[in-house]
Amino acid sequence: MLYAGIFLFFVFLNFGLLGEMPSLEELKNPKSNMASEVYSADGVLLGKIFTHNRVPCEFNELPNHLVNALIATEDSRFYLHYGIDPKALFGVLKGFFSSGNRGGGSTISQQLAKNLFPRGDINKIQLVIRKFKEWLIAVKLERAFTKHEIIASYFNTVEFSDNAFGVKSAAKTYFNKDLKKLSVPEAATLVGMLKAPYKYNPRIHPEASKERRNVVLGKMLEFGFISKEEHDNYVKTDIVLDFNNDYVIESIAPHFVSYLQQYLKKYFKSHPQKDGKIVDIFSDGLKIHTTINSKMQRYAEEAAQEHLSQYQKVLFAHWAGQDPWKGRKGRFLKHIKISSRYQQLKAQGLEDEEIYEILKKPVKMKIFTYSKGVIDTVMSPWDSVRYYQMFLQTGFMAMDPQNGYIKAWVGGANYDYFKFDHVNIGTKRQVGSVFKPFLYATAISQKGYSPCHQIPNSKIVFRPGNPRWKLAAAWSPSNSEGRYGGSPTLKQALAKSLNTVSARLMYELGPDVVIKTMRNLGIDSTTKIPPYPSICLGTPEISVFEMVGSYSAFANEGIHTDPIFITKIEDKNGNIIYENYPNFKEVLSPEVANIMQDMLKYVVDAGTAQRLRYAYGLSGNIGGKTGTTQSNADGWFIGITPDLIAGCWVGCEDRLVRFRSTGLGQGASMALPIWGKFFSKVSNDKSLNIDLNKNFVQVEHHLRTIELDCSKYKWGISTYDNDDEAKVIDSKPIDDAENKYDNYEETFEDVESY
Repeated sequence: MLYAGIFLFFVFLNFGLLGEMPSLEELKNPKSNMASEVYSADGVLLGKIFTHNRVPCEFNELPNHLVNALIATEDSRFYLHYGIDPKALFGVLKGFFSSGNRGGGSTISQQLAKNLFPRGDINKIQLVIRKFKEWLIAVKLERAFTKHEIIASYFNTVEFSDNAFGVKSAAKTYFNKDLKKLSVPEAATLVGMLKAPYKYNPRIHPEASKERRNVVLGKMLEFGFISKEEHDNYVKTDIVLDFNNDYVIESIAPHFVSYLQQYLKKYFKSHPQKDGKIVDIFSDGLKIHTTINSKMQRYAEEAAQEHLSQYQKVLFAHWAGQDPWKGRKGRFLKHIKISSRYQQLKAQGLEDEEIYEILKKPVKMKIFTYSKGVIDTVMSPWDSVRYYQMFLQTGFMAMDPQNGYIKAWVGGANYDYFKFDHVNIGTKRQVGSVFKPFLYATAISQKGYSPCHQIPNSKIVFRPGNPRWKLAAAWSPSNSEGRYGGSPTLKQALAKSLNTVSARLMYELGPDVVIKTMRNLGIDSTTKIPPYPSICLGTPEISVFEMVGSYSAFANEGIHTDPIFITKIEDKNGNIIYENYPNFKEVLSPEVANIMQDMLKYVVDAGTAQRLRYAYGLSGNIGGKTGTTQSNADGWFIGITPDLIAGCWVGCEDRLVRFRSTGLGQGASMALPIWGKFFSKVSNDKSLNIDLNKNFVQVEHHLRTIELDCSKYKWGISTYDNDDEAKVIDSKPIDDAENKYDNYEETFEDVESY
């Protein structure tokens, strides 16, 4: 009768009558959280997307001494039993039904069952039933898998500290090694952590970890896996860590990996698999192959860091003793109220004035600097908000114009302190004169103008009452230097970024046709471009992502290519679940594209981007356009070459913080240097095969009738020292939302004084 009862009990367990039991199929394909890995086009791991940082391994990747350490410590009869160790069974049962120690006794197979199907919060009676279930699962695992497969699966499912899951991830995290290269003491350290991952964490509790490691080494000696001499030598050694926190978080292209995470999360939610399953990028162990080139990404990060570390000093010095928020207290308080410290105090029920008093008290803290990294200082949280709002930020993107592959993506100055991404399509900033090539391309295409077509360099007024302009008051733009006269060619006007010429072209074309050109060139339909004449000076707010993509047609015979950042995605079994291919669209004729190439090259040779030649020593076929917005809040440069184009924006997140002189705040000073440094590094790396002397593709049989050499056309003003600030006079169009700024008198100290 007793045996019959026990038999029925296990039958009920097996068929799920006493609670859910995993099926054989679930045992063969258990769901475990596995990190998705993001790879560059040249095979370098850019970062990982995970809830649990788990990277699986096969048994043949495990060194023998790691397996031996596990067996000696956790289950010395592993190769002799079939999932349950009879000798430990009675000790475990006695522990369950008494107040004494429940004891060990769990085999590796039983522990794997627990790892694969966690217990959750259960009471003592449920725990007894659950333990019996794990016995059954362990037996099923032994029948379905080999001993080697069970060992590998166990090592893949165990949890360590520091967000490392699985022994492969742990080996990289603590020792920065592949599994095969682990020494015997290192293997013993990792196995020792399994008893209590935090308690025996060698980074946090080195002495306890060493003591536990020596216990494991003692077990290995006891069961003959190491000799007495080896044991005595090993226990004398200290644990030497090479803690690799970068393996746990994104270390290369962090803004890009973060954007990729959000993009794929949204994509897979709206694109379920054929079986209806929603791919989980955090736990499904995907391999995401991107278009990023790891060398170019590193060069882009270096270029941004080198320029910003120097130019940040210029901005701090520029504002020394003055306050950008003078007379705009409400604007500054918005920054205070989104700080984590303010929100914590607000959650405690404090009033704003009480919070402000607390925030103004100096405390010890660490702050980030471009020049010195992270430093210790004493500063009030109030001033730290002010300090970080004074930092220059950048967005930089490089892509291949022939296929749209994005090669580098720098979304900000430093990801640890500034996580906001300034590249992606959702981040818009006013573009200034990098807009003007859209206008010129439209004029050449629609009006048949050649680069040598002359336009008067004089002011023009857009008057209210004309339905084409939709203006509430008259509007007339002026040139940056206030210089007028003569009739420059289109080529000369673009090189010097003359606002008056842009205004006259807009007067001839009208906003609607220019906006249509922009849409064809890839400016997203969600980007607002108001149909007002002021857009000719770059008043629309557009992302770096869109602007770089739009310039691809100028470099690629009039063919626009959508920017691409993923080529394919594989699931954990190597099946391709996502593929992406270039999307081509002819938006300009080859003749117009060639004319724009020539005009953009003239901007570099004789216009506002000349410093690429003399400051960075860049020769060859380079075209580009600088851009500076009103009040110098945004500096831009977008440059094209036959094989690679790139765009850069620089500015502060709060537009009140900006240079108050165009000489310092122009795109040629703020953004162009990052582009120049990047292309200097790229062109010097011959393995990248970026030849700046390569010619753009020409359609010579058509261009014979188009006059490109405009040197015989002279005009009254031959040089402009500064870039192209979009200023207005008289009155403003109703769409112009630029701020007017007061004088600044309050003090703000330079970072070096903290």
